Amino acid sequence: MKHIIFGGDGFVGRHLAPKLAAEGQEVVVADIVKSDLAHYGQVRFFHCDVTDPNSVQAVGMTAGDMVYNLSAKMLSPLQVRAKRHDFFFPVNYYGTENIIKEMDRAGASNFVHYTTDMIYGHTYVWPQTEEHPAAPLGEYGLSKLKTEELAAEWRQRGMNISLFRPRLIIGPGRLGILEKLFRLVDLNLPVPMIGSGKNPYQFISVFDCAEAARAAWKAGVPNEAYNLGSLNPPPVRKLLGDLVKFAGSRSILLPTPAWAVKRTLDLFDWMNIPIMDPEQYLIADEMCVLDVSKAERQLGWIPQYRDEDMLIAAYKEYRNTKEGGAQQPASSAAIQ
Repeated sequence: MKHIIFGGDGFVGRHLAPKLAAEGQEVVVADIVKSDLAHYGQVRFFHCDVTDPNSVQAVGMTAGDMVYNLSAKMLSPLQVRAKRHDFFFPVNYYGTENIIKEMDRAGASNFVHYTTDMIYGHTYVWPQTEEHPAAPLGEYGLSKLKTEELAAEWRQRGMNISLFRPRLIIGPGRLGILEKLFRLVDLNLPVPMIGSGKNPYQFISVFDCAEAARAAWKAGVPNEAYNLGSLNPPPVRKLLGDLVKFAGSRSILLPTPAWAVKRTLDLFDWMNIPIMDPEQYLIADEMCVLDVSKAERQLGWIPQYRDEDMLIAAYKEYRNTKEGGAQQPASSAAIQ
């Protein structure tokens, strides 16, 4: 049996691949790029564009292979409204469809697929369980929700598909949207919050994400969806306040009227000058906290990293990179 990781050179994949290889598993990374990663001495790499069915077929799936899909277009870089569908759907939806169809052709039936908590849209009940209504607020969340609907169809045909819905993923390698925050802190400038900052903000470690994928394989790839997030996320005000204190910054936290900020950001978006993606700012002051107990009950998975520690580790890497040092092995951030 091979473990084939589509998008395996990316953020989560570069931690999942060596984790599986360390257990003596045969691992194949299929991605459109190949980075200079040490574990390529242990795992095979295939150049693969998931939007091309022939490219997916060339990876060489066989019956019994364990397949993971981590390939995706994210919310960064920002896209104007007219370009969002064509930006997200080719990779996020049609790429997933190409992988599943090739699995069917090859006789492979075990699939782990990452979607996003942004399929939920606005918060109606919190903490959000996996049964929370799904009403995405934009093309990114919609593209991921459509892959979940696709998974439901293929489950009916006999596939085993575990779905993961992570919050904002933090880990080594990419700063993403947090770089803007860290720049404000470094310049001692006010840090605006959308709303009062009393609502919590939840991260999830890239290491915890990789472990969740491994846990799904070990559990026999249940036909279920699982939330991925930290435990006991602190309020935004405390999270940012601790960061400012750690950085020795004179930045102040600036609460704002959420409705006014959202309408202003709506206007910029309508003018095709997006400052944030609507899927980010429209829920920024809501109680978007994922209940992750289902993954613990069914997979034995428990998140190991605290939000406060993850954010400060990300800031340390930002400072280290800015000062010309080597990238640290356990920090930084990116958007899932």
